[in-house]
Amino acid sequence: QVQLVESGGGLVQPGGSLRLSCAASGSIFSISAMGWYRQAPGKQRELVATFTSGGSTNYADSVKGRFTISRDNAKNTGYLQMNSLKPEDTAVYYCIADRGRTRFWGPGTQVTVSS
Repeated sequence: QVQLVESGGGLVQPGGSLRLSCAASGSIFSISAMGWYRQAPGKQRELVATFTSGGSTNYADSVKGRFTISRDNAKNTGYLQMNSLKPEDTAVYYCIADRGRTRFWGPGTQVTVSS
């Protein structure tokens, strides 16, 4: 099993920034990808960004140029730097990690963008 714990969410004004962290523990060997999804009230969960072990990244069109995904393998931690936040970025953000065909999810962290 892989355990994931997100942190760094909170309330921020439009145009502000937040950095989310995702700490991984447990059987973290052979994790092939880490990433972030989000779910806004009344909407389906959607991909935000992913980072593969090969170094490639993938972003949702809605966050390209504003969000940056990264990972620190030494710390077993993934990050999502979010800049120029908009009210429509308000959602619960979930960290994911893939190991083989298994996807692990964190419990989520709330991000609220509001003035």
